[in-house]
Amino acid sequence: MTDIPQQAPFLLERTSLGKLVLTSAQGERFIGVLPVRAFPILAPEEGISLLSTEGHEVAWVDRLSDLPAGYQSLIEEELARREFMPVLVRIVDVSSFSTPCTWTVETDRGRTEFVLRGDEDIRRIGTGRSLLVADAHGIHYLVPDQKALDAQSKRILDRFL
Repeated sequence: MTDIPQQAPFLLERTSLGKLVLTSAQGERFIGVLPVRAFPILAPEEGISLLSTEGHEVAWVDRLSDLPAGYQSLIEEELARREFMPVLVRIVDVSSFSTPCTWTVETDRGRTEFVLRGDEDIRRIGTGRSLLVADAHGIHYLVPDQKALDAQSKRILDRFL
């Protein structure tokens, strides 16, 4: 068994099946650990909880940068597998200004369409310039700064806010 690094109060490794295994300083092993960000949008590199398969927190990371590089990579890889939040770059069209309606948008991952169920599915986050738009399937689209959008996108958003 590998010694636990001084920078981290636990040992973290990946099994041959791709599961994360955390071994605590007391020697307790947790197979299938899942990292979860406490503040995924406002502070994605701070406050990461490592949860057991039962959903219990088995370790807490104040800052990802405090961990050894290998641990950072393992956690970032696992988070990338679980997190999917395209950035909404431009609103091309909406089918109606009443909900539910279909939005055609451009994201950092390409053009797509989704159904907006209600005005409450658009939420302000952080300082108020950022938005989260949730589609009917629960996928969240991030608008990092609504003021940075083009004029047409701003006009459409204003009708829903």
